[in-house]
Amino acid sequence: MYRYIENRQILRDGMKKLGFHEFLDDTHEGYIITSFHFPDHSNFNFNEFYNRLNEKNQVIYPGKVTNADCFRIGNIGHLFPRDMEHLLVCIEEVMKDMELPVPLL
Repeated sequence: MYRYIENRQILRDGMKKLGFHEFLDDTHEGYIITSFHFPDHSNFNFNEFYNRLNEKNQVIYPGKVTNADCFRIGNIGHLFPRDMEHLLVCIEEVMKDMELPVPLL
Protein backbone atom coordinates (compact mmCIF):
# COMPACT_ATOMS: atom_id res chain seq x y z
CA MET A 1 0.00 0.00 0.00
CA TYR A 2 2.81 2.42 0.79
CA ARG A 3 4.25 1.94 -2.69
CA TYR A 4 0.92 2.94 -4.21
CA ILE A 5 0.79 6.04 -2.06
CA GLU A 6 4.34 6.93 -3.13
CA ASN A 7 3.46 6.27 -6.77
CA ARG A 8 0.50 8.62 -6.50
CA GLN A 9 2.55 11.35 -4.85
CA ILE A 10 5.21 11.19 -7.57
CA LEU A 11 2.49 11.30 -10.23
CA ARG A 12 0.61 14.12 -8.53
CA ASP A 13 3.72 16.28 -8.04
CA GLY A 14 5.01 15.62 -11.56
CA MET A 15 1.70 16.32 -13.28
CA LYS A 16 1.32 19.53 -11.31
CA LYS A 17 4.79 20.63 -12.47
CA LEU A 18 3.71 19.90 -16.05
CA GLY A 19 0.65 22.08 -15.50
CA PHE A 20 -2.10 19.46 -15.31
CA HIS A 21 -4.98 19.88 -12.88
CA GLU A 22 -6.51 17.03 -10.95
CA PHE A 23 -10.18 16.33 -11.48
CA LEU A 24 -10.93 15.79 -7.78
CA ASP A 25 -9.98 18.14 -4.98
CA ASP A 26 -8.05 17.06 -1.89
CA THR A 27 -11.23 16.10 -0.01
CA HIS A 28 -11.69 13.15 -2.42
CA GLU A 29 -8.15 11.99 -2.94
CA GLY A 30 -7.21 8.35 -3.18
CA TYR A 31 -4.12 6.48 -4.26
CA ILE A 32 -5.43 3.92 -6.74
CA ILE A 33 -6.35 6.03 -9.77
CA THR A 34 -5.78 9.74 -10.36
CA SER A 35 -7.88 11.73 -12.83
CA PHE A 36 -6.75 14.88 -14.62
CA HIS A 37 -8.65 17.47 -16.63
CA PHE A 38 -7.83 17.77 -20.31
CA PRO A 39 -5.60 20.80 -20.84
CA ASP A 40 -7.41 23.83 -22.18
CA HIS A 41 -5.16 24.19 -25.23
CA SER A 42 -6.00 24.01 -28.91
CA ASN A 43 -3.17 21.53 -29.59
CA PHE A 44 -4.43 18.99 -27.08
CA ASN A 45 -6.26 16.02 -28.52
CA PHE A 46 -6.84 13.13 -26.15
CA ASN A 47 -6.68 10.42 -28.83
CA GLU A 48 -3.35 11.72 -30.09
CA PHE A 49 -2.04 12.10 -26.52
CA TYR A 50 -3.17 8.55 -25.71
CA ASN A 51 -1.70 7.06 -28.91
CA ARG A 52 1.64 8.81 -28.55
CA LEU A 53 1.96 7.59 -24.96
CA ASN A 54 0.92 4.12 -26.06
CA GLU A 55 3.75 4.14 -28.63
CA LYS A 56 6.09 4.67 -25.65
CA ASN A 57 4.48 1.67 -23.86
CA GLN A 58 2.65 3.96 -21.44
CA VAL A 59 -1.06 3.37 -20.92
CA ILE A 60 -3.55 5.91 -19.61
CA TYR A 61 -7.32 5.68 -19.60
CA PRO A 62 -10.14 7.93 -20.75
CA GLY A 63 -12.17 9.53 -17.97
CA LYS A 64 -15.40 7.90 -16.92
CA VAL A 65 -17.09 11.18 -16.04
CA THR A 66 -20.00 12.36 -18.15
CA ASN A 67 -19.73 16.04 -17.34
CA ALA A 68 -16.00 16.65 -17.75
CA ASP A 69 -13.21 15.92 -20.20
CA CYS A 70 -10.60 14.07 -18.21
CA PHE A 71 -8.28 11.08 -18.27
CA ARG A 72 -7.11 8.65 -15.61
CA ILE A 73 -3.77 7.19 -14.64
CA GLY A 74 -3.51 4.07 -12.49
CA ASN A 75 -1.11 4.10 -9.55
CA ILE A 76 -1.33 0.42 -8.56
CA GLY A 77 -0.35 -2.97 -9.88
CA HIS A 78 3.19 -3.91 -10.77
CA LEU A 79 4.20 -0.23 -10.83
CA PHE A 80 7.00 1.32 -8.85
CA PRO A 81 8.18 4.89 -8.28
CA ARG A 82 10.65 4.62 -11.18
CA ASP A 83 7.73 3.68 -13.47
CA MET A 84 5.83 6.79 -12.45
CA GLU A 85 8.94 8.91 -13.05
CA HIS A 86 9.35 7.33 -16.50
CA LEU A 87 5.70 8.00 -17.32
CA LEU A 88 6.19 11.67 -16.45
CA VAL A 89 9.20 11.89 -18.77
CA CYS A 90 7.10 10.32 -21.54
CA ILE A 91 4.22 12.72 -20.90
CA GLU A 92 6.57 15.69 -21.16
CA GLU A 93 8.02 14.34 -24.43
CA VAL A 94 4.53 13.86 -25.87
CA MET A 95 3.53 17.35 -24.78
CA LYS A 96 6.52 18.79 -26.64
CA ASP A 97 5.78 16.64 -29.70
CA MET A 98 2.20 17.98 -29.67
CA GLU A 99 3.55 21.53 -29.31
CA LEU A 100 1.93 22.01 -25.93
CA PRO A 101 3.64 24.44 -23.56
CA VAL A 102 5.62 22.86 -20.72
CA PRO A 103 4.34 23.62 -18.20
CA LEU A 104 0.80 24.13 -19.45
CA LEU A 105 -0.42 27.68 -19.01
